[in-house]
Formats: sequence, structure tokens, C-alpha cells
Amino acid sequence: MTPVRVLTVAGSDSGGGAGIQADLKTMMALGTHGMSVITAVTAQNSLGVQGAWELPVEAIRAQYRSVVDDIGVQAVKTGMLASAPLVETVAELLGGTDAPVVVDPVGVSKHGDSLLAASALDSVRTKLLPVATVATPNLDEVTQLTGLEVTDEAGMRRAADAVLRFGPRWALIKGGHLSGDAVDLLTDGAEEHWLRAPRLDNRHTHGTGCTLASAVAAGLAKGLTVPEAAVAAKEYVTGAIAAGFALGGGIGPVDHAWRQR
Repeated sequence: MTPVRVLTVAGSDSGGGAGIQADLKTMMALGTHGMSVITAVTAQNSLGVQGAWELPVEAIRAQYRSVVDDIGVQAVKTGMLASAPLVETVAELLGGTDAPVVVDPVGVSKHGDSLLAASALDSVRTKLLPVATVATPNLDEVTQLTGLEVTDEAGMRRAADAVLRFGPRWALIKGGHLSGDAVDLLTDGAEEHWLRAPRLDNRHTHGTGCTLASAVAAGLAKGLTVPEAAVAAKEYVTGAIAAGFALGGGIGPVDHAWRQR
């Protein structure tokens, strides 16, 4: 039987820990067929991002139509969309696709390198988030999008409310930057789900955001509800962080194949 199909629209990480590479590894690990629209190419390793080059809008549109019109998709995940034209093009394409969409509004890399032009933020707010089934910002991205500085769980509630006002059906606020347990908040404004896991003593966490969003998309493609997909994704990412390994001289990646080892 043909496995369910998930499409990632994101940038390439030459070090293999995040971006398109992390997305495809996650999708395979979770039993789905991953496909890709590459939006940008980065020169990236465990120490940071040394360069980034976005692809032309025409290349993004052609890749997307090539996959969706022939193979079809059962969920889409977006990641690095470096500029306003890319954001607006992808939002337009998603708006015409009958599949759940997970938007990871990537703003900065694990090492603090900017991956989204400031001029693109308004397009993310007004064009991309309104077509999202689930938006998955971390706390730095919450600040970029809403101006809110989150320091505790009460702040995560306020952040979720602010993100939901931009139009996604669900907000998954990632609280990994807070102290204490690794806690995320999933809400649609009516129901709340707090996803908790022990904080693990492992610095090798490159790719966690990409991995979580891709895992949610894989769950939705398989027919899970948003809360079910988020719970399963949290479990998968927690295991991947626990197995994260050193690579190069800086921050290593999570282990996408931890269940197979």
C-alpha cells in the first residue's frame, strides 16, 4: 500500500540536523512518505549558519505544483520562508490545497542566526498564519510575531491568544526556553492541552522545532486529531532529544532514528 504523503516546504540544512533534512527523516521515522519543496539553501553546521540563499518564487511554485498535482498530499508542513515574496507565494499555494497545514514560523536558528527577514513578518501574520491548521512558534518567534515576552506558563496562555488572533485554528506554543520541565501549550482558544516532559540534560537539540512540526504533520496525515497528533509528536521529539548526539564542534542534532536503534 502507498503510505500517507506529507510535504515539507522549507529550507535545506547542509548539516542534516534541521530544515528539509530533519523533516524528511521525521516523516520516514513515523511511517509516512515525505516530499519536499526547497525554499532556500543554507551553508550550515553544528556551529551556526554561514550563508543562506533563497530560491526564486518560480522555483517554489513549480516544485509545489509538481508534487501536489501529480502525487497529492495529506498534510503540509512549512518551515524557513526567508522573505515576504516566498511567504506570500506559499500562503497562496496552501490556500488552494485541501490538506491540513502545520506552520512552523521559523525566525532564527538554534544558534541565533536570522532566517526570516523583518520585512516578512507582516506577511507571516496576515497571509501564512490564517491558512494554518496548527502554528508552532517557540518563545522567540512569539516575541517576533506578537511583541510578547513570555517568562512563565501564564505568559504562554497570553501568547497563544495573541497567535490565534492571526487566524490559525490551533496554536502550539513551545515553552522549551523556560526553566523547569519542557512544557508546550496546545489550544484552539476553547480547549487547552499542556504537553509536559522532563527537561533532559543534553545540549544536542538542533532541529527540535522542525522535528516537532513535521511529527505533528505526519500525525495529521494519518488521520489523528490535532491533540492526538501533538501528543504523539511530543513523545517522539522527547525521545529524539534524549538520544541527541555530538556532531562537529558545536550543537549536535536530535536523533530522528532513535526508535530504530
